[in-house]
Amino acid sequence: MFDSLSDKLVSAFDKIRGKGSLSEGDIANAMKEVRLALIEADVALDVVKQFISDVTSEAQGQQITKSVKPDQMVFKIVQDKLTDLLGGKNTENDINLSSPPSSIMLVGLQGSGKTTSAAKMGMMLKNSGKKVLLASLDVQRPAAMEQLQILGDQTNIDVLPIEKNQGPIEITKRSNQLAKLSGYDVVILDTAGRTSVDDELMNELSEVYSESKPSEVFLVADAMTGQEAANVAKSFKEKSNVTSIILTRVDGDARGGAALSMSNITNCPIKFMGTGEKIEAFETFKAERIASRILGMGDVVSLVEKAQSEVKEEEAKDLAKKISKGTFDFNDFRKQLNQMKKMGGMQGILSLLPGAQKIKKQMAVGGLDDKILVRMDSMISSMTSKERVNPKILNGSRKRRIAEGSGNSVQDLNRLLKQFKQMTLMMKKMGKKGGNMDISDAMNMQGMDMPNGLPKGFNPGSFPFRRR
Repeated sequence: MFDSLSDKLVSAFDKIRGKGSLSEGDIANAMKEVRLALIEADVALDVVKQFISDVTSEAQGQQITKSVKPDQMVFKIVQDKLTDLLGGKNTENDINLSSPPSSIMLVGLQGSGKTTSAAKMGMMLKNSGKKVLLASLDVQRPAAMEQLQILGDQTNIDVLPIEKNQGPIEITKRSNQLAKLSGYDVVILDTAGRTSVDDELMNELSEVYSESKPSEVFLVADAMTGQEAANVAKSFKEKSNVTSIILTRVDGDARGGAALSMSNITNCPIKFMGTGEKIEAFETFKAERIASRILGMGDVVSLVEKAQSEVKEEEAKDLAKKISKGTFDFNDFRKQLNQMKKMGGMQGILSLLPGAQKIKKQMAVGGLDDKILVRMDSMISSMTSKERVNPKILNGSRKRRIAEGSGNSVQDLNRLLKQFKQMTLMMKKMGKKGGNMDISDAMNMQGMDMPNGLPKGFNPGSFPFRRR
């Protein structure tokens, strides 16, 4: 997300970085590049104009202090304005829920990802202890109700039984009745969409709203539609009772214009974003953190939160014991690889680190991608239980068997073994320090040497193997 925009903004600031003073001309030139970057990112023109005007005015009116460099001051102004554009620092991201059963409406155009978002939100609420009921009101799209039922089965969330020949209002009434009788905390209503905003759609949504009296109306919008998403958001805001926004397919959008426009245009917060096809790929939208990512500063807080959510306390304690005893083996390494996959893989983790764009470019040059994790796992899978515990017994014939069995070369396996040896040495050092480690240590545990002031100089050749 925001890859292209981030590249251009970082480049714009590189040109003024290190200057002892900034003239109005320097600021104007920097803002020209920022303006162009925002337009190319498909940010709405009105939003771009206002943003540039606000940044320029504040930057030129600022008093330069001795403790702050001019380029840092301008950078901070842009960061603050980006945060405001995305909804502000103190945006409340919790779902507003009334007394049970509370109703939530999901609205949007056809194909925006409403049904998947309904299941993702349902899973999130379920994990927080809520009893959730999903209900499809989409009687227009073929198999729409069946799709929600499948997602409900996958997530073990109850779905309102399908009854043919019922309209959206009848279904809404039935969902409310079932929720009251069966003690549900939340009912999520997956409404029908259209290919465009029309009177028929809005009248239907209005009737559903009157019947369900929802505590929240979420507009589900596809981030990949660029400026059009902002126009859609404006139309829904004007004609319905939208309270919040869910931005979908964020993982596939390199421009980010929709995110930078929608909240500003509608005056509604973006509360959540869909970051992948998997049910768990549903994240809280934090404006300040997203602004930090756009400006190449990373989002280490989100990375830590992801790690905490994926690493079980018992597993962490067990790993700490093995670190202190120096008994870390390939079985443990494999567990670490699986945790990385759950956290979004190498690309997902690296995207949250400072200098992410430069890291990605270096990875591309080195031929590195998330397939590496799969190939690592395949080599470990081809080892016997004894070999995983004690890789020292791997002689030539064993290595050839593992390489052939996993579809890799002996050289690939040797690189993995070398990296593993280096990692175990680090483990021993960590054990002497009491088993304490920071993010950089954790990344190095996975066999990753990080660039640009992050621990260890980045060297593509240090990875166990490259993409073929």
